[in-house]
Amino acid sequence: MNFLKKAIITVLILVFILAGLGVKTFYDAGEFREIRPHFNGQVKAIAGVLSSEDITIHPPRAMAFISSDDRRAHWSGNIQARQGAIYGFDLNSANARLVNLTADFSKELNPHGIGWWMAENGGLLIFVVNHPREGHFVEIFDYRDGRLIHRRSVSGDLMHSPNDVLPVGPDSFYVTNDHGNSAGFGRMAEEYLQLARSYVLYYDGKNFRKVAEGLAYANGINMSSDGRTVYVAATVGQKIYVYDRDGKTGDLSLRSTIEAGTGVDNIEIDQKGDLWVGCHPKLLTFVKYSKDPGVLSPSQVIKIEKRAAGPYNVREIYLNNGQPMSGASVAAVFEGTLLIGSVFDERFLLCNLQN
Repeated sequence: MNFLKKAIITVLILVFILAGLGVKTFYDAGEFREIRPHFNGQVKAIAGVLSSEDITIHPPRAMAFISSDDRRAHWSGNIQARQGAIYGFDLNSANARLVNLTADFSKELNPHGIGWWMAENGGLLIFVVNHPREGHFVEIFDYRDGRLIHRRSVSGDLMHSPNDVLPVGPDSFYVTNDHGNSAGFGRMAEEYLQLARSYVLYYDGKNFRKVAEGLAYANGINMSSDGRTVYVAATVGQKIYVYDRDGKTGDLSLRSTIEAGTGVDNIEIDQKGDLWVGCHPKLLTFVKYSKDPGVLSPSQVIKIEKRAAGPYNVREIYLNNGQPMSGASVAAVFEGTLLIGSVFDERFLLCNLQN
């Protein structure tokens, strides 16, 4: 009888522990958060993309570069998945249209994070994380005559789960690995147990090496205009990591963290140096949406303002309940225009900001 009582008590304790962990997981993922849609401005949905997971803007050309992929089809292994593309969208044109800049690219293109680098001769280079069936690559293109001309492909054993790329030279870049584990149960454990196993790699033009570790789903990455500060989004950790960058060696040293309180994704930086971040306020809902297009996943944009002294100021700029677009992953600003992209939806949002 005593043995039976002990067994029952042990089972009940385990049940309570598991229930508590479940509630904590839902709470940490934002599933109990109340969504009150708001935005001070006008919003127009632009169709014609397979998705718009990452968007970066080159201000001198007023050109938005949009990473677009048939992501659900590729994730499911569908061999009939449509070829991805990098689109151009001219923000100076009142009648801007999407232009496929990679129509001539002969390899399989399943693009993810993107970034640009201005060469000393004034040429513009576009770096693209690519996930073809044969592996993972960073593709480097020249932007000339309204199209992207392929220069080279970079791969390496350490880059097994690349997400976003930050160019810092014509052949050098940082890239985030969003998982420390390359496959299997380990990847799932990182996400649901909030394990900080992902990291940032630096490629010096010849070799990869780790320069930052201990992040819970390293995602978007960007850099201040002076090249001294690197920002990395940790989606599961719901933080932005701020690093001091050594321009000679590429080394990163942690300076501080910014508590975002939401599932931060890609980071874009405006001309004032403020950060704009596409976010997933309900992470478990986003996971459901990633598998089922019928699920609505709230979209959020936050702005992180730099201050001369004191902590960064985090402001929510945009929030919806999944309509007119779910799963916002990026927010890019040019003057009074805000572009919001999605991981899966076949559209992006063109927004006019109002003061």
